Amino acid sequence: MLDYNAPRPSHPGIRVKRILLKLSGEVLCGTGTDGPRFGIDPDTVKTICTELGEVHALGAQLGLVIGGGNIFRGLKGAASGMDRTAADQMGMLATVMNALALQDGLEKLGVPTRVQTAIAMAQVAEPYIRRRAMRHMEKGRVVIFAAGTGNPYFSTDTAAALRAMEVGAELLCKATKVDGVYDRDPLKSPDARMFVRLSYDKFLADRIGVMDSTAVTLCREHLLRIRVFNLYTRGNIQRVVNGEPIGTLIGPDD
Repeated sequence: MLDYNAPRPSHPGIRVKRILLKLSGEVLCGTGTDGPRFGIDPDTVKTICTELGEVHALGAQLGLVIGGGNIFRGLKGAASGMDRTAADQMGMLATVMNALALQDGLEKLGVPTRVQTAIAMAQVAEPYIRRRAMRHMEKGRVVIFAAGTGNPYFSTDTAAALRAMEVGAELLCKATKVDGVYDRDPLKSPDARMFVRLSYDKFLADRIGVMDSTAVTLCREHLLRIRVFNLYTRGNIQRVVNGEPIGTLIGPDD
């Protein structure tokens, strides 16, 4: 078993020292095909945390943002007649539950982890404080940013872009269930073509739905590159940290 608390020397393979990884809440449900799945699957949490622990052991500084769609999705609640602000607040609380599940899974492996939340709940997690988050990462702790931005009407994709820029992440990573960004839904169209590189402008002009347009616009304004890749391919997170060109890179026209 890896000793995650051992001294963390600089690893020659590390190309991206600090990343912000965005996970959807649905990834915690597992990959079953027996219809809609909800909640948190312990085996899936263990698998994801094991891979994160291996990347952490290489010396990478990790920040995570996770959604809450496996428990409650604010947009769905609003569509069914709920007040949008109340529905979004419920969705934010769902992300805190997922963050605590990931923290538990990582710490069971010996990976030091902190949950910071944009909604004050002192008995459960730290408040989000930018400088403290950066210090945690510098000390080798994985930081999980929960409760989105703390405001309704903003997605966790936007929260991930915001946190990535605030803590000085070199790359924003969006882990999905497909290999990258396609011109059509690859789950419905077997001949769909995957983009290796994609400009911010084309992503926004083509209204590609893999990521919230507000998040991509924010990244475009601050030249933060985004890599979209398949979470379910073993070792992909490590490949991203090692600088391998997997998935789709969204960035400026260069």
